[in-house]
Parts: sequence; C-alpha cells; structure tokens
Amino acid sequence: MREIDLQTERKTQLVNITDQVREALGVNGEASAALVYVPHTTAGVTINEKVDPELVEDFEAAFERIVGEDWRWHHDDADGPNAPAHFRASLVSPQVLVPVEDGNLVLGMYQGIFFCEFDGPRRRKVYVSTLR
Repeated sequence: MREIDLQTERKTQLVNITDQVREALGVNGEASAALVYVPHTTAGVTINEKVDPELVEDFEAAFERIVGEDWRWHHDDADGPNAPAHFRASLVSPQVLVPVEDGNLVLGMYQGIFFCEFDGPRRRKVYVSTLR
C-alpha cells in the first residue's frame, strides 16, 4: 500500500490526484486494479472530468448548495460544527476502484481521480493499494 499526502487550501475543494495515484502504482506491472481509499469522514474521492477547471469549481459550489452550512445542525466537535462536511462526504465515496492494464490506470480520455475535501483546509492522506 502507498500513501499520498495532501494539503488542502479551502473548506470545500476538489483536488486532481490522478498523477499521484499513477505514481503510487509503482513499477510493478502485475496489478489488475488500484483501490484509492480516503480514511477521513469529512472527505471522499470521485472520478469525473479533469479537462475543464470550471467544472471543478461548479462541483465545489454544488456541494455547498446541496448541503447548506446554515441548516440547523446538532453535531459539533473539537474543530467546530462540521456536520455539513460529513453529509457532503456521504454523497461521494471513500473509495474508487480503477482498472489497471500493463501498469497504467484505465481511465477514459476525460476522466481524472479527485480527492474531495469538505472540512478544510487540512492535511489529508489517501491510500492506494493494488490488486492482482
């Protein structure tokens, strides 16, 4: 298993981690898939279009509108009320499974792997494990 370290910059942020996942595959060409896993309850990972940066901005805005900060929330922790971040993370998955062929991620031409931050800015980890 490999670990990717990230530092996010905003409360809600999508970060393209496709290249880091590709690097985490290493030189071992025996993998048939890569499991990309986020071990955080206020973050997730998704696959979507990587070409247009405005689409990433749209995603960030949509997550903030779909689950409002101004709702009456009960959950509160040491960092303050972050219930919206937990709900936003539940809209995406903590993992994606990507096929691998000849040591390369099998993604569509426009696809990228995105880390989804909902409680930033924070230092985060992403784990990449290969399956045979």
